[in-house]
Amino acid sequence: MDIVAASKKRYSTKAYDATRRVPEELMQQIYEAIRLSPSSVNSQPWHFIVASTPEGKARLAKGVQGGYSFNESKVRDASHVILFCTRVDAEGGYLERLLEQEDRDGRYADAAAKAGGAKGRLNFTNLHRYTLRDLPQWYEKQTYIALGNAMTAAATLGVDSTPMEGIDAAALDAELGLHEKGLSSLVLLSLGYHAESDFNAKLPKSRLPQEQVFTFL
Repeated sequence: MDIVAASKKRYSTKAYDATRRVPEELMQQIYEAIRLSPSSVNSQPWHFIVASTPEGKARLAKGVQGGYSFNESKVRDASHVILFCTRVDAEGGYLERLLEQEDRDGRYADAAAKAGGAKGRLNFTNLHRYTLRDLPQWYEKQTYIALGNAMTAAATLGVDSTPMEGIDAAALDAELGLHEKGLSSLVLLSLGYHAESDFNAKLPKSRLPQEQVFTFL
């Protein structure tokens, strides 16, 4: 399926067929699309927690209780659910680990290039850490890029998905011990195949026309 056709077909699934599973080979492609997502200064400020068993999905379902219970079936009935987490700071040697990975991957021709890469990333990080004082929010923006990539990848593979901001982040953080890892819950993504009862599958897609959302200079 080409990317435009996939984008036209993609929608937020409201009900999943609990009897259908996404094949592992397709999930691995989605995981790689997520891992390879771009981020500002290659900050990669994310971590992804995948649940594909009833026990794992039950743990993530603790974040869709009470006022968020309208999302519970999307967690329990989907084939796979991914919790997108974001870093809350750049401490603990994180920037150094990024730099060393880039070096191992051959991104630096010499020590001077490596030092330049480190300085550039630190400058942008400190801009958001000290000047704009929005480092966690800046990191969240990068993680949403990965979310978009995941949904596009899923759609091209014929896999349905549902992004869910309606979650109890504090409950998930506590359940998974995320604060101890310097992380916080951001958004859930369910993946699977829609049920016949999914009303949204039968509705036409609605977007503003190109002439209203583009300006060509």
